[in-house]
Amino acid sequence: MRKSVTIEEARRLLLARSDVLARGVSERELRAMVDNGSIVRVRRGWYVDSAEWEQLWAEGRHLMKVLAVHRESAGGGAAFCFASAAVIHGLPLYRTSTTYVHAVLGPTSRSRVKWGVARHDLTLRESDLVEVEGIRCTSLERTVLDLASRLTPEAAIAVADAALRRIAVRRHEQDHIAAAEWRDELGRRAQALSNRGIRQAREVIAFSDGRAQLPGESVSRLHLHRLGFTEVDLQSRVTGPHGEDYRLDFAFRGAQTFGEFDGRGKYLDPTLRTGMSAEAVVLAEKHREDAIRGVTGWRIVRWGSEHLVTSDALGARLGAFGLRP
Repeated sequence: MRKSVTIEEARRLLLARSDVLARGVSERELRAMVDNGSIVRVRRGWYVDSAEWEQLWAEGRHLMKVLAVHRESAGGGAAFCFASAAVIHGLPLYRTSTTYVHAVLGPTSRSRVKWGVARHDLTLRESDLVEVEGIRCTSLERTVLDLASRLTPEAAIAVADAALRRIAVRRHEQDHIAAAEWRDELGRRAQALSNRGIRQAREVIAFSDGRAQLPGESVSRLHLHRLGFTEVDLQSRVTGPHGEDYRLDFAFRGAQTFGEFDGRGKYLDPTLRTGMSAEAVVLAEKHREDAIRGVTGWRIVRWGSEHLVTSDALGARLGAFGLRP
């Protein structure tokens, strides 16, 4: 099962050539390890054990590349942007291909794309650059603005929702004043920009909602909006028969139906199972559903990633249960 990785964890996994050779491996053996797949070359001179690499989501793999570029840059002076800044901030990259590491074009840089690094000439304010665990990158807000205008709408809303969740959500509850202020501030900054995709960025920022807890929930929300579902509650709260506090991803109140995005991670990812076996998680989920249905009398409709490929695919899934706008 794939897993997320923090900057600290990624640093421990990243091996310089000297680290590998210090294990008693010769240059010839190192080349053979790369060829047979027992070790992965992240970029020239930087490696990670293949077993660790295989467990990482795409965001973690890209973070490894970013850290390699950071460690080899003079004085660690590279400043990262776009998708590379996103993984530093821990933002998701929903179905986004990351061919290059993205950095800000420095005053002494001469090449835009070289050795797997794409450098971009950006007009930045002083507050647009921050340092995260010793790594310089565009700020959370600037990163959202950049990606909201460049990614697909689905990936863009996943980024914006995740950023807003960090700003305004505590224990499932969104501070609506803080959320509105954040949207207003980014909206004002977007109004001052005229680059390609800025119209999409404005729409994404206005539509963002930090209560969506996973990229799949963010994309579900976008598809529901496209399908014409205008009155859908997020993170709807239900009190169980013994005082349990349950949260449902979506509530279609007119149809007395709860909707749940059923990501596989909660069953398979050990970090999300909190020590429980996959079987125990499935059983606990069944008890949870029984309790919710018993208290509310509402039904629960589930969908997975395969239903998020298009809005029509999700619409067909909901329509099979008679759920329509």
